[in-house]
Amino acid sequence: MSAPTTLAESVTRQREALADLLREPLALAAEACSRAWPSRAGLNAALTHALTTMPACKYLYALDTRAIQLSDNISREGLVETDYGRDRSDRPYMREAVPNQGFLLTQAYISLRAKRPSLTAIQIVRDDDGQVLGFVGADFDLRDLPITGKLYDEPTYWRQIKGDPAIRGAVFHQTRVDSQMDLHLDTVLGVMEELMADHGIFHGKLHFSSSRATVWLVDDPYRYRLLDIDALTDPDTCLIYPHHEYPADAVVPRDRIRPVLDSLRLLRFMDETFYLRAGSLNIFNGMVGLTFSCDGSHYLPWDEFLSKGYDFWASGNLTGQNRPV
Repeated sequence: MSAPTTLAESVTRQREALADLLREPLALAAEACSRAWPSRAGLNAALTHALTTMPACKYLYALDTRAIQLSDNISREGLVETDYGRDRSDRPYMREAVPNQGFLLTQAYISLRAKRPSLTAIQIVRDDDGQVLGFVGADFDLRDLPITGKLYDEPTYWRQIKGDPAIRGAVFHQTRVDSQMDLHLDTVLGVMEELMADHGIFHGKLHFSSSRATVWLVDDPYRYRLLDIDALTDPDTCLIYPHHEYPADAVVPRDRIRPVLDSLRLLRFMDETFYLRAGSLNIFNGMVGLTFSCDGSHYLPWDEFLSKGYDFWASGNLTGQNRPV
């Protein structure tokens, strides 16, 4: 089976694996419940045993065909009696159609009480003649579910994302104003290139309009640093970041950092109405991020970004369908 190529495919694979884990134990739980139906004590006993086969399950319960709860909530801490007789017909998991085979893994939802992402597995309970008696429900907190798939790989193709429509609607009523970063851009780009090429900065984002930068270090990737205009215009700033050999597994070649930064400069000044507000570069995934004055954002590979050149962004391509929106 090929690896998932989109976020949606990755979610689908994860759900399929979870369904495979839950289908059989829930079917066995439904069989046990059918023999005890509709006895509250009998259902509690059957579900208490079934819970031992589903270690990640938070609650098990039985519902009639109107989604009225016939059992207590069965949990690892014991019986939760407060939900006996509860009407669950308005919950998201009861609004999805259960397939003919009788098993449904619902879409994730925010739980009513814990306020956390959860999902529910539903299994139809039938009598010996095949008539539907009701349902067994099994609630799961997403944080408790076993890991069933590899970490999703972020795509590296060009993506365009629309932003705030209020900003887009007023774009023709604005004009670029020189920021402090604009006035000292030669120094700023020199400092940023030095930090990324020789001092372990693997992700850097320049906020041109607000004259600041956020940077992430290879040796401390969980915390970002905020550099204000004073730090960005002082080459001595590089002294506080230890020298770091350029990572061998970086996607962006070391000598391509400056061309990317210079291209960001060109987009900053390309037009007084449509101009770059912020630009970023990540040397490991090789992606360039662009946010324009009309609040449209683009994410594209560094080499594709350089191959387009200034003319692509500044010419008629930006007056029609390819203008960042």
